[in-house]
Amino acid sequence: MEYGPCGYICRKLGTRMTLIKSISGIRGTIGGNTGDNLTPLDAVKFAAAYGTWLKSYSGKENLKVVIGRDARLSGEMIQNLVVSTIVGLGIDVVDLGLSTTPTVEIAVPLEKADGGIILTASHNPKQWNALKLLNERGEFLDGEQGKKILKIAENDDFQFAEVDDLGTVTKNNSYIDIHIEEVLKLALVDKEVIAKAGFKVVVDGVNSTGGIAIPKLLKALGVEVVELYCEPTGHFPHNPEPLKEHLKDICELVVKEKADFGVVVDPDVDRLAFISNGGEMFGEEYTLVACADYVLGKTWGNTVSNLSSSRALRDVTEKHGGKYEAAAVGEVNVVTKMKETNAVIGGEGNGGIIYPESHYGRDALVGTALFLMLMAEKGGTVAELRASYPSYFMSKKKIQLTPDLDVDGLLDAMHQKYKDEEVTTIDGVKIDFPENWVHLRKSNTEPIIRIYTEAKSQSEADGLADRIIGEIKEVAGIS
Repeated sequence: MEYGPCGYICRKLGTRMTLIKSISGIRGTIGGNTGDNLTPLDAVKFAAAYGTWLKSYSGKENLKVVIGRDARLSGEMIQNLVVSTIVGLGIDVVDLGLSTTPTVEIAVPLEKADGGIILTASHNPKQWNALKLLNERGEFLDGEQGKKILKIAENDDFQFAEVDDLGTVTKNNSYIDIHIEEVLKLALVDKEVIAKAGFKVVVDGVNSTGGIAIPKLLKALGVEVVELYCEPTGHFPHNPEPLKEHLKDICELVVKEKADFGVVVDPDVDRLAFISNGGEMFGEEYTLVACADYVLGKTWGNTVSNLSSSRALRDVTEKHGGKYEAAAVGEVNVVTKMKETNAVIGGEGNGGIIYPESHYGRDALVGTALFLMLMAEKGGTVAELRASYPSYFMSKKKIQLTPDLDVDGLLDAMHQKYKDEEVTTIDGVKIDFPENWVHLRKSNTEPIIRIYTEAKSQSEADGLADRIIGEIKEVAGIS
């Protein structure tokens, strides 16, 4: 067992990690050996560790936890295990059934609950699942809280309730509708303005809960909806990460249907991507840029994204008179920085929109509504909107880790090589050059080093990435 980035404890099977334990939860592949994969025993153990920590943290005798899941194939099995474990600790459960990550985040404070668990492996393929852990505000745990849970799990330090003190289960399947109502209540969302625009939108819900939530939201806003892969079967029809190479079907359908644009979400609906009217990717990086452009046009303030996000957010923020700041990669880090800077909107360049007027979590429903408002007020096409923003191009590449590779030493060597440039080391190594940048970091969820670059052209971004990869391999002695 070894410690990795952001408090991760990673078990490896050969060089492939299949169980990842972090300060915000546990993620792994279903089946296999206990401790090497996400087995029923691992799910029970970490649910018990979370519940045990929550009892100590809250200092209360009677606790309540909200639990929801995406539609992946293992979801019902994992949910039954987790719900029963929490009940076995003497904690009441509000079971949302099929839900989304932001829906659970919203439900926790609305239910006056003490915490929440989301059962989803986000954009990972169908063989993966995870337990994501929330505090009483419906926000991800901080580092210290997560470490305490890992310690409890490591020591099997659980005390289950006696039979008369078991928790209860209340099922509530209405929270996606409640979530939509909360979006419609936002001051910057006007249903009549959106309905008047007469939008037609194609939705790819990757056969998970986004296929329930996004069409419902759009119809509530008076939008004509064309559904693609919106049955929550858990059989993902393509790689569920909303990247260009996975989205050929919706790109073609947007053009065929003569739709205004397309909406794509990941299985737990916290990442959001758009397809332009011409069947081209709007760009995940520009999801946040567009939503921030709308919000900043109505509300003066600051913005935050992570170090691997586009400079375009900085440019748009400064255009509106606000200040942009970067945080370490990871939602909890972005949220912390947003609170420190009183940011009015923030998120991550992977299409994660965090709008504090709603809640401090990435939310594709909120992002969709803000984008619709922007389009309704600006007019024109999505392609024209994209062309109006500063044009940056990003390259995202990776290097596979090997057991003998000193990653920290490698990153330090790259830092020293470029010490005369503007270098940030709060999360790996980011080197800002005048016209472009490169960010090197260990992945939180996969055994790789990610190399992100951004420049004014795709060829320049790719060239910078290839150059840096060559330099890394030279330093590491990799052929």
